[in-house]
Amino acid sequence: MAWNTEETRRRLLEAAVVEFAAHGLAGTRMERVAARAGINKERLYNYFGDKERLFQTVLSDELAKIAAAVPLTAVDDPGEHAGRCYDYHVANPHLVRLLQWEALAYGSGPVPDEEGRRAHYERKASALREAQGAGVVDDRVDATELLFLNMALASWWVAVPQVARMVTGAEDHAARRAAVVEAARRMAAPR
Repeated sequence: MAWNTEETRRRLLEAAVVEFAAHGLAGTRMERVAARAGINKERLYNYFGDKERLFQTVLSDELAKIAAAVPLTAVDDPGEHAGRCYDYHVANPHLVRLLQWEALAYGSGPVPDEEGRRAHYERKASALREAQGAGVVDDRVDATELLFLNMALASWWVAVPQVARMVTGAEDHAARRAAVVEAARRMAAPR
């Protein structure tokens, strides 16, 4: 019987997402990833090399998923874009956790694939600049800062759910999403 390498890789990455989201780069054990995937540990090392490369692959794949699911163009409504980002994070809370673990592992220093990620964010900022130039988005706030603020609006609910609960009460995703959309629209609204 031939080994299904794509299926094995998929299972390993799914297991690694769960482990890294729960334990971070330092706390994840390759044995647990392999066991969760039902694969022997040696095969895991053959596919990904070491734990740090596995973490980099997991994060890169997860960031590619949100980039594909929630693109930003100059004609997008910034509020609705922030709302779609909020929806994505609510459905995929592990991404915020992975980014938090990355921050703990690398601090404020360079991260793996930083240049590729910067290029992705620059494309989004360029879309906002284009909208600013067309007078659709306020130009009083730099496009890069507006982009980051929208990212924070959309993800902070998932990053600190206990604070969100204490401040706003029970989880009411419709109300939270509406607040994100409205706040993003107001931030971007032309004078």
